Amino acid sequence: MSNVQNAPQGHRKTSTFLSSGRFPWYNIDGKCVEPFIIGMAGGSASGKTSVSTRIIRNLGVPWVILLSMDSFYKPLTKEQSEAAHRNDYDFDHPDAFDYEALQQTLKDLKRGVKVDVPIYDFSTHSRLDKTQTVYGANIVVFEGIFALYDKAVRDLMDLKIFVDTDADVRLARRLKRDIAERGRDVRGVLSQYQRFVKPAFDEHIYPTMKYADIIIPRGLDNVAAIDVITKHLARQLNDRGLTLKVALANKTTLNKELPPTLLKLRPTNELKALLTIVRDRNTSRHDFIFYAERLSRVIVERSLVEVPFKPMEVTTPIGQVYHGAVSSAELCAVSVVRSGVTMERGLRSVVKDIPIGKILIQTEPSTGEPQLHYCKLPEDIASRYVLISDAQIATGAAALMAIRVILDHDVPQDRILFLSLIASPLGIHTIANAFPQVKVVTAEVDIEVDELGHVVPGFGNFGDRYFGTGG
Repeated sequence: MSNVQNAPQGHRKTSTFLSSGRFPWYNIDGKCVEPFIIGMAGGSASGKTSVSTRIIRNLGVPWVILLSMDSFYKPLTKEQSEAAHRNDYDFDHPDAFDYEALQQTLKDLKRGVKVDVPIYDFSTHSRLDKTQTVYGANIVVFEGIFALYDKAVRDLMDLKIFVDTDADVRLARRLKRDIAERGRDVRGVLSQYQRFVKPAFDEHIYPTMKYADIIIPRGLDNVAAIDVITKHLARQLNDRGLTLKVALANKTTLNKELPPTLLKLRPTNELKALLTIVRDRNTSRHDFIFYAERLSRVIVERSLVEVPFKPMEVTTPIGQVYHGAVSSAELCAVSVVRSGVTMERGLRSVVKDIPIGKILIQTEPSTGEPQLHYCKLPEDIASRYVLISDAQIATGAAALMAIRVILDHDVPQDRILFLSLIASPLGIHTIANAFPQVKVVTAEVDIEVDELGHVVPGFGNFGDRYFGTGG
């Protein structure tokens, strides 16, 4: 994601560097692990963004966000905007920034929840109606001339850096940048520098150097300092490293009673027949899909019993009054791609107009850890009951990630139901341990989906069979 703006005075933009998928940002108990937040301060044109980018590239880790202070300029009044167009407004003064919004954004990023970063339009000197959505990070690099100015913001940082570049170098960079990129003349650049930029640095920015843990002289040219910082960050990240796969493998569920949050379908003759058909490797793909959708429909119907209902009277076609009930809750669904998509037809056959979001979770081959690659959810999901669908629960690793995503979007635990055709005791206990109010609705608990997450013999990979890419 990137946010492109026409900033005055050569200010950098907000941008996000994402690569690969996002590894778990929580522990086996479902609790979020805070991202590492770095504050990068320094004078204008000191090389803050360049140093930040170099450190990010040297680390080579996924899900790193570079957040610019430029996004948090205060909207200007009409008089202030007119002054800004005459180059008479001081964008280099601390009062030009909205520290309250900045602090809340960093707090939310630290909590791992979704944030909407403001987009400031420098052509109108106001915030746009749209925002830049950022969801989660392993590292947040926050850079800006006043990154270390506010104590409440500093307290949220794990590492504070000040880039100290010679004043002549900074002025030369501003001249070159503003003339080449902004179409401004030398006289205007020098006038602005003398009136606003230099006084602001001397009075407000330079004094914040005392709060820095590390000072980098010469900015990007100081290769040795950047290398030391990179190695320090790598050690910090390793100390915070998460090995969900190992933790789940070491978790024992033998002889443990299944939790009360498990809602298993009653073993009727119909259910036994459906499970027998979908397990049979000789079942044709056409029949497999037909009966799997019927099974999904039964599971959805059972899950709806758990949502609130209110009494309602209706008049039948023969004129009699019937005392019934209708759902009093707004519903939405989230499919864990790709096997969860196989349950969507059954879901829509019960709740026709239900909005459905998508979460793509895949296992990283070399580590066995789940990775979040895609997340698209209904905008009003926080006000709804959420039905998460995935065809099978083995270790529960993917289920934990899916539930954690929904919780991060402000949905209470007791409004989440996890729907699955088949589940292992390990997966059920994993979910109950981390999220004790989330209910799991399944047709079958099968010990043959074992402690190592092996798929049930004869059941096959449900997603492959449904989509026709497997046997």
